[in-house]
Amino acid sequence: MKRLGWTVGSWAMALLLTLPILALIVEALLPAEDIFRHLWRTVLPVYINNTFWLVLLVLGFSLLCGVPAAWLMAMCELPGKRWLQWALILPLAMPSYIVAFVYTDLLDFSGPVQQSLRAWFGWQSAADYYFPPIRSLGGAALVLGLVLYPYVYLLARTAFLEQSTSLIQSSRLLGCTPWQSFKRVSLPLARPSIAVGLSLVAMETLADFGTVHFFAVNTLTTAVYDTWLGYGSLNAAAKIAAMMLLVVMVLLSLERVSRKRQQVFQKTMEHEQETGYRLTGFPRLAALLFCWGLVLLGFLLPFVILCYHAAQYFDQAWNARFFEYSINSLLLSGLVATIALMMALLLGMTHRLKGKTYTVLPMRLASMGYALPGTVLAIGVLVPLTTLDFAINDLALWLGLSEPGLVLTGTMTAIAFGYLVRFGAMAVGAVESSINKVSPSLDMVTQTMGYGPGAMIMKVHMPLIRKGMLAGALLVFIECMKELPAALLLRPFNFQTLATYVYQFVSDEQLERGALPAIVIVLVGLVPLIFLNRSLEQHH
Repeated sequence: MKRLGWTVGSWAMALLLTLPILALIVEALLPAEDIFRHLWRTVLPVYINNTFWLVLLVLGFSLLCGVPAAWLMAMCELPGKRWLQWALILPLAMPSYIVAFVYTDLLDFSGPVQQSLRAWFGWQSAADYYFPPIRSLGGAALVLGLVLYPYVYLLARTAFLEQSTSLIQSSRLLGCTPWQSFKRVSLPLARPSIAVGLSLVAMETLADFGTVHFFAVNTLTTAVYDTWLGYGSLNAAAKIAAMMLLVVMVLLSLERVSRKRQQVFQKTMEHEQETGYRLTGFPRLAALLFCWGLVLLGFLLPFVILCYHAAQYFDQAWNARFFEYSINSLLLSGLVATIALMMALLLGMTHRLKGKTYTVLPMRLASMGYALPGTVLAIGVLVPLTTLDFAINDLALWLGLSEPGLVLTGTMTAIAFGYLVRFGAMAVGAVESSINKVSPSLDMVTQTMGYGPGAMIMKVHMPLIRKGMLAGALLVFIECMKELPAALLLRPFNFQTLATYVYQFVSDEQLERGALPAIVIVLVGLVPLIFLNRSLEQHH
C-alpha cells in the first residue's frame, strides 16, 4: 500500500504539471474570436516572418561563432587556453535584454561610437553617412547570437574532445592541413552534437521576449504578450501560443533524432594520447583575437559597463525597493526550488521503488514544461487558474459567503506554479541522475533489514544523492531569479522581481539606475557556469 501511495502521488504531480499544456491546447482549439481573425488578416503573418528570420539569423551567427571556437579549444594549443575555454561560456550568464541595452547605448546615433565617427570624419547628420541600425531584426539577432552561441560551443567542444585522436593523426599522415582535417573528419563526426546545440539556440530565441520587445521587433513571443495584455483576449493569445508550442515540438523532435544519430559516432578517448595543433604566427593571433573577441563582446564589455553604471548611480540604486524586490526574488526562487526538489524526490524514488518502465512516464511528463517559452507557459497557467478562480468565487456566492477574489491568479500562486512547471525539469534530471548512480544492492540490503521506503530514503539515498539534490535545487533557484516573460505575465499586482525591476529600467532606457540589480542577476547566473566548468574539467 505504501508503494501504491508513492505511485499515485507521482502521477498526480505529473498530471498537475502537464495541466497548463493541456489547458493551452484546449483553449486554442475553441472557436476563434474576432480579434484572432483580425490579427491573422493583418499583422500575424509579419510576426511569423520576423520570427522565422530571427531564428535563422541567430542560428547562423551561433554556428559561425560556436563551432570554430569549440574546435580551437578542443584541437589547438593556445596561450591561456585553460582560462579561455571557460570564459567562452560566460555570455550564458548575461540576460540578453541587458546586452541589448548596452549595445543600443553604444551604437545608437547619440552613442559614443557614432559621435566619434562624426567627430573624426566631420559628418554633421545621419544623412552624411550610413550606420547599420542596432534597433532592427539584424541587431536583435546579433545580440541573441552573442548570448546564445555557448550552447553550440559547449556541445561541439565536447563532441570534438570525444573523437578518437587516431582519426586526427591519420588525417595528418595523409597530408591534411588543420582546415582540411576539421572539414573532412572533425565536423562530420560532431554534426549531431552541433544540431542539438542549434535546436537549443532556436528554442531560446523563440522564447526571448526582452530583446525583441526592447528593439520593437514583433515576433510570436511579443504577439502573445500584446494580445493578452493589450487586447485582453486569452483565446487569441492561446492560439498564437499553440503555434509556438508546435514549433517547439518540431525542434524537440529534431533534437531527439540528432541524439539517436550521435550514439553511432561517439567513441571514448579516455586512454588515448592527447594531441593538438600548435598554432604559430598569424593563425595563432587570429584564433586568440576571435575567441577573446567573443568573450569581450558577449560578456566582458557589457559587464564592465554595468559595473561603471552601478558605481555612478549607486546612491540611487541602493534603496528600499532594491531590497524589497531582491527579497521577493529570493523568497520566490527559494520556495520554487524547495518544492521542485521535493517533487523530484517523489518522482525519482517512485521509479526507483517500483522499477517498472511505466514509472518513467511521470518524470517525462513533469519535465515537458521546460521546453515551453515563458509567454506560452504563462498563457497555459492562466487558463486553468483563471477558471478555478471563477469557480471558487461562484462557490462562495452559492454558499452565501463573500467572494474571495483572485486567490490564485492574483497572488504568488500563479507565478510560483508557472516557475515550477518551467524549471522543475532541472531538479528532476539532477535527482534522477544521482539516484541512478546508487547501487540497487543497497536497496535490497535496506529492505532485508526491515526498513520501509521512507526510512530507506532518509538513511540511505539522501546522504548519497545530496550533491545532486543541491545542484538541482540551485539550478532551479537561479533560473527563477533570471526568468522574465513568465514573471511579467504571471506576477500579482504591485509585485516585482529583480528581473522585472531591471527590465522596467531597460524599457524606460534607464539601465543606469537598474545596473546594480542587473549585476546581482549576472553574478547569480555565474554559479551554474562554475559548476559546469568543473564538471567538464573532471570529465576531460
